[in-house]
Parts: sequence; structure tokens; C-alpha cells
Amino acid sequence: MKLGSVGTAMVTPFNDKGEIDYEVTTLLINHLIENGTDSLIVNGTTGESPTLSEEEKEQLLAHSISIADGRISVIAGTGSNDTQASIRATIRAEQLGADGVMLVVPYYNKPDQNGMYEHFKTIAENTSLPVLLYNIPGRSGVNLSAETVIRLSKITNIVAVKEASGDLAQMAAIIEGTDDGFSVYSGDDALTLPLLAIGGSGVISVSSHIVGLEMQRMIYDFHNGNTANAAMLHLKLMPLFQAVFSKPNPVPIKYFLKMAGLPVGDVRLPLVGISDVNSYLDLTMQTFKQQFDLKME
Repeated sequence: MKLGSVGTAMVTPFNDKGEIDYEVTTLLINHLIENGTDSLIVNGTTGESPTLSEEEKEQLLAHSISIADGRISVIAGTGSNDTQASIRATIRAEQLGADGVMLVVPYYNKPDQNGMYEHFKTIAENTSLPVLLYNIPGRSGVNLSAETVIRLSKITNIVAVKEASGDLAQMAAIIEGTDDGFSVYSGDDALTLPLLAIGGSGVISVSSHIVGLEMQRMIYDFHNGNTANAAMLHLKLMPLFQAVFSKPNPVPIKYFLKMAGLPVGDVRLPLVGISDVNSYLDLTMQTFKQQFDLKME
């Protein structure tokens, strides 16, 4: 599983009937590959996975693998708060040809650290695929501690963590306590550069739907000693990062994609889309088109 520097947590395009739009999904995947995405995360939170049926998840994953056609890695979001259901989804993802799986911290039932360890360990033992852990306490209600991640990193096929705790001290502890082969990715676009500075590997991004190349440039400049330019790019991108998360994800990024000429459709309930012109999001997009000469239509 090659996550690269910028993985994109892909939105799920819907048509006017609220069904998955596979034609637009094809356009979107090709757009992402051409614009800085190193790996694709399908059926994650940004893809509105809680509203997708198991059949839809399988069909979307199979389609994404087919369209990616080996050009980039495709990672399947197969985690849930039901260990056995996660195992079944993970096995199915492996059968479909996914390059890896992403397993979110179990939500709602709020397991303790030992419960989380056993959950992830049990799923990992039932697949040969590489596993990306996903810690997002704001959604799951519990935090996967650095100590537990370090413990899980000893399991051969648990190879990385997407950290969306917002806690750089925790991320630093994971980096310090794991082997060099274990990777720590930011789950927050705005923490990409700070995480790189302490030894992180990159970002699983939402903003990369529209500024993937700019994020790649920031990371490239950082790794090649041009930290001043990396910092400048970080500061220029920050207002966009904030706008992307100004409403429940993926509402703003779908709005931005439609503005940019990719008709990814609306969101499914219980999320609601933006029905009227949003001056804040419109101004943000216009500013970035001017700053970075974005031509996406």
C-alpha cells in the first residue's frame, strides 16, 4: 500500500435522484489522479459512508479500483463499531482488489483502550491487506491513545495511522514510539505542515479535491529545504482549509467541486447541502482561483 504524501478522502458523487453517479465518479477519480492525489480513500467519512448501503459500498469500491487501474492505491474504508461487520467488509475489499483498508475507531459504543486494541488486532488478523488506523475522537467519542497505536504498530500489517485528534503532542509520541516503517498521516489539512515538521508522512486530505497540486508543492518544498516557501503556501492555503470545514464535511467540498465544474451532486440526509449562493464559500473559491491560477472546468 503506497499512500504517498497526499491521500484524498474521496466524496461520493450522487445524481439528482440521490443515487451514486458512476460517470461523475470516473471524472472525479481521473481529476484527482491528474491533480496531486497519490492514493484514494473510498467509503470514508467524506464519502458519506454512514449513508451508503453495503451493496453501494462494494459497487463504489469495485468501480474506483477499476478506474484507478493501478495508477494509484485505492484504500477501502471498512471500519465500523461492529468488529464482525468490519471483518466481513475487509475480506470483501480484499476480494475486490483494494490495496489496503482504513479502520476508524469504533464510534458510539466507546470502547476502552484494550477494547480498541482487540478490535483492530482481530480485524488485521483476518486480512493480508495493509491496515491504516483512523483516529478521530471528535466523531468517535473516544481517543485512540499513542500508547495503543504504538502497541498496534507491532502487528505486521498495521502500517499507518490517520491522526485527526488535532493533538500534535500525541502525534509526536506515536512517531517517536514506532518503527521507521510505520507512517503517521494528518487527518486535518491545516496540520499537514506542522506534522511534517515533527516527522509525519503526509495527509489524508479533503481540500486536495481542488488544491492537491498546491499541497504537493508545499510538501515537496518542505522536504527539499525550501521551508520558507512551504510556510508561505501553508498560510495561503489556510483560509481554504478553514472554509472546507466551515460546515459539516463534505458539504463545503461538494459545493466547491460543483463551482469548479465537477457536478458531484448534493449530500444525503441527515446532512443538508447549500441551497442558496454562499458568499463566504464563493469568495474563498474566487480568491484561490486568482492566487493559484486554478483552471479546473
